[in-house]
Amino acid sequence: MTQLSQAASGFGRHEFGESGFGRAWFALTAAFALHVLDEATTGFLHVYNPTVTAMRARWGWFPMPTFEFRQWLIGLSAAVLFCFALTPVATRGPRWLRPLAWFYAILMFLNGMGHTVFTILGRTVPSVTFSRPAPGFYSSPLLFVGSVWLMVRLRQTASSLRRASPV
Repeated sequence: MTQLSQAASGFGRHEFGESGFGRAWFALTAAFALHVLDEATTGFLHVYNPTVTAMRARWGWFPMPTFEFRQWLIGLSAAVLFCFALTPVATRGPRWLRPLAWFYAILMFLNGMGHTVFTILGRTVPSVTFSRPAPGFYSSPLLFVGSVWLMVRLRQTASSLRRASPV
C-alpha cells in the first residue's frame, strides 16, 4: 500500500471513526439547518405562535414560549452552529455525548413527524388552520432520514463500546 493510500484510509477512519457517529450527526445537523431555513421562509411562526397561545388558553401550564422572528432565528441558528461544532467530537463517539445524540435524534424525528401530521390535518389545533403543506414540511423528510441514520449509528457504535470496555 502506498503512503498516499495509507494516509487516505487512515484519514477516513480517524475523521469518521468506527466508534463514532460523526457522519450521521453532521447529516442530521445539515438537515436541521435546512429545516430552519424552510420554516423561516414558509411562515412557521404564523402557525406556531397562535398554536402556543391556543394551547395556553386551554392548559395554563403549557410550557412553550412564543417568539419574535429575530429572537427565534438567532436561537435556532445558535443551536445549529453548536451542533455543527460538536461534529468533530461526534466522530470520536465519546460516551458523554451519546445521551445528547439520542435526545437530538429523537427530537428531530418528532419534529419531522409533527410537520407531516399537521400537513395531513391542515391544522395544529382547531383554531389554527393553514393551507397545506404546513410550514417546514418540505425539509421534514431530511429530518427523518438524518435522525434515523443517527439512531442506527448510535446502536451500531454501542456494540463496539461494549466490546472495548473491560468487564
